[in-house]
Amino acid sequence: MGIRDSFKGMLPKKDQGKGIESEKKTESPPVARAGSTSSPPKTSLPVGGTPPKRPGLWGVLKGEKPYSVDLSPGEIGKFAREQVEISKKLERHRSQRSGWRRVLKHPVKVLLEKPLNILILTLPLAVIFFLIGTAIVIRDYGMSVLFTTTLVDDIVIISILVAIVPVAIMDFRESRRMKNLEEALPNFFRDLAGMNDSGMTLPNAIHLVAQGEYSTLTPFIRRLDNEMSWNTTFIESIQRFRTRLGTPLSDRSIDLIAKASKAGGDVSEVLRAAARDTYEVLALRSERKNNMLIYVIIVLISFLVFVFVILILVSTFLSTMATAGSAASAAGAGAASFIGNVDLFFYTRLFSHAAMIQGIFSGLVAGQMGEGRVVAGLKYSAIMLTIAWLVFRFMV
Repeated sequence: MGIRDSFKGMLPKKDQGKGIESEKKTESPPVARAGSTSSPPKTSLPVGGTPPKRPGLWGVLKGEKPYSVDLSPGEIGKFAREQVEISKKLERHRSQRSGWRRVLKHPVKVLLEKPLNILILTLPLAVIFFLIGTAIVIRDYGMSVLFTTTLVDDIVIISILVAIVPVAIMDFRESRRMKNLEEALPNFFRDLAGMNDSGMTLPNAIHLVAQGEYSTLTPFIRRLDNEMSWNTTFIESIQRFRTRLGTPLSDRSIDLIAKASKAGGDVSEVLRAAARDTYEVLALRSERKNNMLIYVIIVLISFLVFVFVILILVSTFLSTMATAGSAASAAGAGAASFIGNVDLFFYTRLFSHAAMIQGIFSGLVAGQMGEGRVVAGLKYSAIMLTIAWLVFRFMV
């Protein structure tokens, strides 16, 4: 029984008749005009052909649905196909955010994201340069060029530099960026805690702090303030802030602040603790670097001493022995057997290889001792390898 039927007795007969007539008019199906291509709307009826009943007043109060609409098989199939298509698109976009598909879609972003990612480009270039250069040299001079000249050695050295120099430059830039960001974190946390203690909410405190200057951290703070101005929650905004910074120290500190804010604790005290912890970690790191600097200098000086000794040995002693051996060979067989022939080129090449190998591995040791990372020693390796190569190519 509908609402109109419930109040039928309270209406005049004239109104009741009008209501019945209007109800009949609304329930009559529309008649298609002649010449029109539109067909009347289809209604899906339940089994038995009876139209769905309207619930009465008591049914509406009980929460019954006003209509029970059944989808046709064609509509159900269309809905299922749309769901399958949406799922495929989501899966495709998810797969493009990782693996080789992400490299193909965003190559520059992936290469510059981490210092070691540039090896995806530099290693193939180094191998191609080595293979092409060696093939050209062998084609022009034959296989004897491998044992009588240093052309192949030069190709190997240039290939190594092509592979490690971009990594060293990007690692140096990334370490400088992380250092500048982490040095600004204690002041940011301390100012935020002070403003929160004065009665400000965290969004208002961040908005006020964003007006200040915090070196390279300032653009990240202002972006955090912009996100919170769009009614993004503090926890979600601070987690995105942590992801954008991408440093180990900021990950630990900001994750602690987010968890404290979510738990409903004293955020000001947590901010102060994070500021103290960050400052102490930076102080310990600086002290360690200052203490280990002497060992890095020792490694560099020992390499230079080794190169200098080999340079003197090759340019004076071995050259003198080679000259004496040649003179003895010209004088007679007995003297030649006493002194022997000295192959100056062989020993020079051998010592140059020793100096270059020591330069590469001494640089890696210096990076591990000075900064605690082997990759940080690639810049020292590139410098010492270049020094050894120049000394033995242009000074010997």
